Amino acid sequence: MTRASSPRAAGITGLLFAILFTLSVVILKVSVSDVSGEGGQWLADSAGSVTFAIGLMAFAGIFFLWFIGVVRARLGRLEDQFFSTVVFGSGLLFLAMVFIGTAVAGAIVTGYQRDPTGFTDSPSYWLARDIITQVFSIYALRMAAVFLLSQATLWLRTKVMPRWMALLTYPLALLLLFVFTESFWVVLVFPAWVLLVSVHILIVSFRRKRDAGDTATQMHPDAASD
Repeated sequence: MTRASSPRAAGITGLLFAILFTLSVVILKVSVSDVSGEGGQWLADSAGSVTFAIGLMAFAGIFFLWFIGVVRARLGRLEDQFFSTVVFGSGLLFLAMVFIGTAVAGAIVTGYQRDPTGFTDSPSYWLARDIITQVFSIYALRMAAVFLLSQATLWLRTKVMPRWMALLTYPLALLLLFVFTESFWVVLVFPAWVLLVSVHILIVSFRRKRDAGDTATQMHPDAASD
């Protein structure tokens, strides 16, 4: 029986999160116009695309939650309670910020459908736009940075991941921690990191499986010939 916390499970869930999250953010960025000088015309043109992106984000969150659990389980007895708590907490808060931002975007679409003529001129529309920007560009980025910092520290201590990957994680975390921008594109640094980690985990997992098969063949050549 294969454990659900196998390295392959972490790689697959992380890969799915990175793909769905990136696709959702790209659709939202392309569909939603910049705040300055717009009157909500994007709602008439791209409401369906925004709704689709929101649905993708929900599934991306599910895969990220699974990714957190599987990566944490990989540490096993090497788990440090302090840093593991920070990893778990920051990951959940990042996910909460993302869900809040996408939920507000969904509320904007719903509000426009109820009042296509007057909603975009109301204070509620601009408040919702500002909430989305603040949630993604400040709070979600900071929680992602803390997640990366604590994860990299755990890797250096336990050596469950290559040293170069842990060292690469630190500057990416500092970028997310100290950058101040309202651009949605910066948040894509995080799924890119998850994608890198997931691909590495899958490659190592397949190599170990292949090596184990070669070892079994060498130990039992007669069984292999049958």
